[in-house]
Amino acid sequence: MQVVIPLAGKGTRLRPHTHLVPKPLLKVAGRPVMDWVMDTLTAVPVTELIFITGHLKEQVESYASNRYGIPCHYIEQKVQDGTAGAINLARPLVRGPILVVFVDTVFEADLTLIDRTDADGIIWAKEVDDYQRFGVVVTDSAGYMTRIVEKPKEPVSRLANIGLYYIRDVDALWAGIDHVLRSPQNQGEYFLTDAFQHMIDHGRRILTAEVGGWYDCGKLETLLETNETLLKKGAARHGTFPGVTIRDPVLIEDGVTIERSTIGPNVTIERGTVIRDSEVSHALVGQRCEVIRTRIQHSMLGDHVVLRDFRGAASLADHSELTGTT
Repeated sequence: MQVVIPLAGKGTRLRPHTHLVPKPLLKVAGRPVMDWVMDTLTAVPVTELIFITGHLKEQVESYASNRYGIPCHYIEQKVQDGTAGAINLARPLVRGPILVVFVDTVFEADLTLIDRTDADGIIWAKEVDDYQRFGVVVTDSAGYMTRIVEKPKEPVSRLANIGLYYIRDVDALWAGIDHVLRSPQNQGEYFLTDAFQHMIDHGRRILTAEVGGWYDCGKLETLLETNETLLKKGAARHGTFPGVTIRDPVLIEDGVTIERSTIGPNVTIERGTVIRDSEVSHALVGQRCEVIRTRIQHSMLGDHVVLRDFRGAASLADHSELTGTT
């Protein structure tokens, strides 16, 4: 099966750091988001990966090529006109049913459902309480999608669209995308979900399936929550550091130096980092950082960050340096 991975298309959803690092390459619990997603895809026979990239095409290609043992194609979406436009770029390469995965989330989904249904497509969703934040899937009594409502004010559904789709009838998908691209833009974009609506309106059936877990990595707050969840699910590990207090769950990679500090809970620290006389909690700390006489929480530090005499929360890109006052 071919898998289409749009890393572009959602131009309005860019978050801090994504102008420097593609969202799927952001790390959570010690691994890029894309690696966590690829673990889930092992449940289906993937023959090709088709990446739809933005302006960071070279970074994505350098990382993914030869990493997964699957042929890869890379297409740059030069005009950020929405998710329908992104998927449409893959059309010349698609030869049959496709799986579409937006990799700004980590999910737990039973993809073997693909072989157990005769539906024209599947849309995976997760029941949430804060339904006003999402596009929600409305279904009929048999569980087939009837429509998607973006950020509803009324609880028409609590099934949030997570950005994972299987399309068996790709001809109907292309017809839907053609219809969308000929129509006025929806909120300034061409939405893939509007193409799904066209499919349904023309007699196709898209089954709604719930995922077991859905962990958003699209913004700092949810990235930290996802880090916590993955650490609790088994990603946590660390050695011992004399004179250091560790409050689990924590992931400390090999080659980290920590002295006279308190680490955790819910912290990932990558290799080569040095932390002295500091307190770090609810944070992602990249490679080869220096954290000295600092107390941070709810923070994300890129690689090679230097942080001294600072108190509070920080979100710093690679090679940043910040010195506070004590």
